Amino acid sequence: MVGLAIGTMGLVIGLSGFNGFDSLIKSLFSSFDPDLKITVAEGKYFSTNSEVFNDLKKMPDVAFYSESVEDNALLRYDDREVLATIKGVSEDFKMMSGLDTMIVSGQFKLQEDSINYAILGQGISYYLSIGLKAVNPISVYVPRKGRGSATTLEGNFNQGQIYPSGVFQIQQDLDTKYVIVPLKFTSQLFDTGGKVTSVELKLKDGVKEKNVQKKIAFLLGKDYVVKNKFQQHDYLYKTMQGEKFATYLILILILIIASFNIIGSLTMLIIDKKEDIDILRSMGASNRLIRHIFLFEGWSISIIGSIVGVIAGVILCKAQMSYGFVKLQGGNSFIIDAYPIKIVPLDIALILVSVMLIGFLASWFPAKFISSNLLNEDLH
Repeated sequence: MVGLAIGTMGLVIGLSGFNGFDSLIKSLFSSFDPDLKITVAEGKYFSTNSEVFNDLKKMPDVAFYSESVEDNALLRYDDREVLATIKGVSEDFKMMSGLDTMIVSGQFKLQEDSINYAILGQGISYYLSIGLKAVNPISVYVPRKGRGSATTLEGNFNQGQIYPSGVFQIQQDLDTKYVIVPLKFTSQLFDTGGKVTSVELKLKDGVKEKNVQKKIAFLLGKDYVVKNKFQQHDYLYKTMQGEKFATYLILILILIIASFNIIGSLTMLIIDKKEDIDILRSMGASNRLIRHIFLFEGWSISIIGSIVGVIAGVILCKAQMSYGFVKLQGGNSFIIDAYPIKIVPLDIALILVSVMLIGFLASWFPAKFISSNLLNEDLH
């Protein structure tokens, strides 16, 4: 019973830990990613000057509509250089994202008095060794379209200059990749001719995302791809779900090994209670009733063990959520300093069903076969 309780507690804590990290990562990406992102199926740039996109802006389910241009560029500040992804966004981007809440230094400002400003990821800011009190602007270089001059840098690259206004910290992959700038700046820098690389949508509260996604995909046709937040990072989320499932299988295997204690205990109990079995049979007990007695004995062990384990696991998870006594190593460098925990009722139900099923099978084997052999011997 103690072994099953410990294994069940481990399942509750392990799966709740994965749920906590999953919820944390989703919340971090939610501050940067839109609810729906529209890109072109083939190619990179596309025009939004059409009735379809005008109708898209007027959809009742859409709260905010933002166009963006996203491409790679070389950033240079003094003697330092770094490759980054420049993302030009329109004015609605601030209202549709939570990036302003992830600013760790400076402020969310993209344009003021016709001066362009950039919001850097913390990793980009570190690589460039740039502070917000910098006097000199950041130089941005992108390859020029068509044939350029091979003798000068200016002949081969379009160049722009922009001042930093803030630094954001979300997640390492984003912090070391993105620089947020005004849409007009990227349109001129990349010479897009008014075209964009994506359209980002923020949906109104209470709207069913899947229904809106299908409606927009049908409206735009096969030439465009509409992705929700999960699909924008499907590889990451699928990896996390796979790790969670692997952890579940490993802990279930431990519980199966622990359930052998039930088989051994019931086997010894059946042998030890041979005289009691004879007394019950002389009182009129059938073989089926005797089997059910031992089956109930074994299943009671698994039921009590699983319930105690779930209660203990939930108590420890609640304590971690409230007090955070299990800290992350080097927690001062992370957004959180303790392991995140999230209790999902569906996981608790799955754990209870799994443990009880394992306990039933572990009890059924000795109750069925060993007691049958013992009863048949007595008949002879």
